[in-house]
Amino acid sequence: MSRTIKFILCLASLIIGGWGFFSHRKINRLAVFTLPAEMITFYKKNIQYIEEAAVNPDRRRYIIPEEAPRHYIDLDDYGDSAVNRLPRYWKEAVEKFGEDSLQAHGILPWNIFRVYHQLKDAFFVRDPTKILRFSADLGHYIADAHVPLHTTKNYDGQLTGQNGIHAFWESRLPELFSGDFDFFTGKAKYISNVQLAAWKIIYETHQSLDSVLLFEKQLATKWGDKKFNFETNGRQTVKVFSASYSKEYHQMLSGMVERRMRASVLMIGCIWYSAWVDAGQPDLKSLIDYKPSEEEIKMREEDLRKWKEEKKLSARPHEAQE
Repeated sequence: MSRTIKFILCLASLIIGGWGFFSHRKINRLAVFTLPAEMITFYKKNIQYIEEAAVNPDRRRYIIPEEAPRHYIDLDDYGDSAVNRLPRYWKEAVEKFGEDSLQAHGILPWNIFRVYHQLKDAFFVRDPTKILRFSADLGHYIADAHVPLHTTKNYDGQLTGQNGIHAFWESRLPELFSGDFDFFTGKAKYISNVQLAAWKIIYETHQSLDSVLLFEKQLATKWGDKKFNFETNGRQTVKVFSASYSKEYHQMLSGMVERRMRASVLMIGCIWYSAWVDAGQPDLKSLIDYKPSEEEIKMREEDLRKWKEEKKLSARPHEAQE
């Protein structure tokens, strides 16, 4: 791969990636400390992986075509009050809109539910490698769902002359000010319906979108080109939103970025915990230094398949969505 292509990919991740690498890593790391005693030992032992792998879904966006729609949902493509009218479950949504259409507009809330099930299954078969991989992925998608610009087709302000606002809100502000944020969230709690919880996140996040765009528009009118300056990072000098401009925007938002980051941390812990509970609360301490054989994993996966078939046959109507 040429240096030019590498630079383009790196730049693209800064422009449209969720939260930015700095924030995703920080959010996943902090989520570990919301977990109960039965889980935290295993997660703390692997906290470096949980932190570093938090950005893997963004890296996959440039390799796997179907990855990108998992990070957002363009609610405005569905008209007014879309967040209240869209089917909550994937099967119903496909029946109403078709899978191609859904993919075209983003599938973030449904994808959170999909990866929650992958994590639950990994807990069930006690596969530490998959537990860690799906935990890191799930943390990324849940964090993305807390970013207002991940709920609109105007994701980078390109429709309102505010190009660059995406990285400004989710990368520049956290990098400048998160050192002063209060990340005490309390302990993770069990969520009985993860799919509905994912939609609740989207609803709350979307409520902040107007402020994100309006305040920056007002500020840009006041500052003009003075809102930018140049900073040197290593050997590169880059154009960025100035620290003074960033501070004023941050103050106008009244702690919004801090609230969304803190909510991300807690919700990730809650959904990790819920997947563990729903898988029967397996002993994670026994997995810290243990690697099951491929044969063992296959046997456990077969047990899981049989369990799912039995559950499907006996499921009540409201359970069939899972």
